[in-house]
Amino acid sequence: MRILIIEDDREAAGYIRKGLRESGHVVDHAADGEEALEMARASEYDILVVDRMLPKMDGLTVIETLRSENDRTPALILSALGEVDHRVEGLKAGGDDYLVKPYAFAELLARVEALARRRDPETVKTKLVVGDLEMDLLARTVVRGDEEIILQPREFRLLEFLMKHAGQVVTRTMLLEKVWDYHFDPQTNVIDVHISRLRSKIDKPFDQPILHTVRGAGYRLQA
Repeated sequence: MRILIIEDDREAAGYIRKGLRESGHVVDHAADGEEALEMARASEYDILVVDRMLPKMDGLTVIETLRSENDRTPALILSALGEVDHRVEGLKAGGDDYLVKPYAFAELLARVEALARRRDPETVKTKLVVGDLEMDLLARTVVRGDEEIILQPREFRLLEFLMKHAGQVVTRTMLLEKVWDYHFDPQTNVIDVHISRLRSKIDKPFDQPILHTVRGAGYRLQA
């Protein structure tokens, strides 16, 4: 999923962003209400995670403004204000869920994924399958045939992205942006190194390769 975090506390935003990215999501961040409104209008997001108290424009006003513009992106409100009246106010402003601070990241993630399922039951998949290769996103395990494959975190993210785009050509630019979060070419062989390591684990011990190089274009995972 593509998620917009709207949070003025940089440390809190960084914590949420890191956790969501490790869970396989693409995450953007806005530090105030006006910036959030501009970003939400300019791009399409699956979920908004909105702090209630923000500079320039508070979180409820951001949500109300988007709803007035027929933007129905599910919004999870984060707030230290936890009284019933505060929660009711947030939901009436157009929020879809309300999480009181302090919270456990596991609960935030569960609520985000629940909102996504409500909007589109196919949005959140916990298992990916390509041929005899299977990835469990919750258990963070990978199995090909009957053999479990141990991957490093970056290798796992790389394979997850390839599996989510199985049958498609995935370019180096796509991998740099979605797996490494680079929006520039670092002019290194980081992708080649990781592809080689991944291939040695998911292909070399088996009869049929599924990770293919498309010369001059990128890579394709296909059974």
